[in-house]
Amino acid sequence: MKTPVRLGTPLSPSATKVMLLGSGELGKEVIIALQRLGVEVIAVDRYENAPGQQVAHRAYVINMTDGAALAELIAKEQPDLVVPEIEAIATETLVELERAGKATVIPAARAAWLTMNREGIRRLAGETLGLATSPYRFADSLEELKAATGQIGFPCVIKPVMSSSGKGQSKIDSAAEVEAAWNYAAAGGRVDAGRVIVEGFIDFDYEITLLTVRSLNENGDVITSFCEPIGHVQVQGDYVESWQPHPMHPTALDKARDISRKVTENLGGLGLFGVELFVKGEMVWFSEVSPRPHDTGMVTMVTQVQSEFELHAKAILGLPVNVALRSPGASAVIYGQHDAKGIAFEGVADALRIPGTDIRLFGKPESFRRRRMGVALAAADDIDTARIRAKQAAAKVKPVIPG
Repeated sequence: MKTPVRLGTPLSPSATKVMLLGSGELGKEVIIALQRLGVEVIAVDRYENAPGQQVAHRAYVINMTDGAALAELIAKEQPDLVVPEIEAIATETLVELERAGKATVIPAARAAWLTMNREGIRRLAGETLGLATSPYRFADSLEELKAATGQIGFPCVIKPVMSSSGKGQSKIDSAAEVEAAWNYAAAGGRVDAGRVIVEGFIDFDYEITLLTVRSLNENGDVITSFCEPIGHVQVQGDYVESWQPHPMHPTALDKARDISRKVTENLGGLGLFGVELFVKGEMVWFSEVSPRPHDTGMVTMVTQVQSEFELHAKAILGLPVNVALRSPGASAVIYGQHDAKGIAFEGVADALRIPGTDIRLFGKPESFRRRRMGVALAAADDIDTARIRAKQAAAKVKPVIPG
């Protein structure tokens, strides 16, 4: 496994260069963590002035699903590591470049390819690894979707095979809702608007994100570490609140770690993975995995000795990691509330007067009513208090249209 054996000086011939494909709020924090280690960072996104581009050494705007354009940019910059931060990337091109020795992809090109859509990773977990998952079917047309929902039964969840932040996801309770769900999924898919997954609904108690880190020990062997479980609330598939640590039955926690280890070992490589799991009592089901920091993991900026972004940065560089918890804490999303460019924020000072709180504003150039524009963080002696503080702080931040 190729990892930098030394760290150079940015903007010099000795530089250790990392290219991020996708430069949103998660990528921005990864870039900051990398730059603290003297890494030269190139931020790539589909639009100008993305959050990560604002703090990177260089920035490019390209269509990352265009394999030729992606290969040309990688050839131009010659990064030591290519780090996908989103799903909508020409992953087949990354596989070809890695196979030809022209790129080292984090955690590996195969992992990026498998997890870019829900079909690859679900078939890996359910059919190759034999892990417990919700029942599922795939459909390429409205007629196939009607048949699939008939086989799965109601209620069920319909999602595009590739989307992010809950886009295009819906839970339906009857056949009368199938067509609307198909149209909603088609509108929310990032690349393939014509294929969906139908998941049987699991009567779970809660769902967690188990941040799983593959790093190197002093002997150069890959080891797996686990952060404390993160609980979260989702609305229409989009995270709105998270907290850490989420209390779990010891047996369920052991099962969650076992599932996460099996999935991430199969995907291989180094870095942090966000493994999503459903839990009911001592039962655990695999849901999804992201081979990168997870949005629910933003809470780690206030809870852990090293945030998920620091863990990812250190792991991919072959450095030791520390997954220790520092304090219970919570996060709550700050939405744009307006469809406008260049919005402003009021009430930040009031939010920060709440004990144990902090605010992150992402700097996205354009706001939408339900676009995540920031996050409130809160630490406390217990997660209940932290959740109250985080939600109070988020509510005090008011996006406004200047003028």
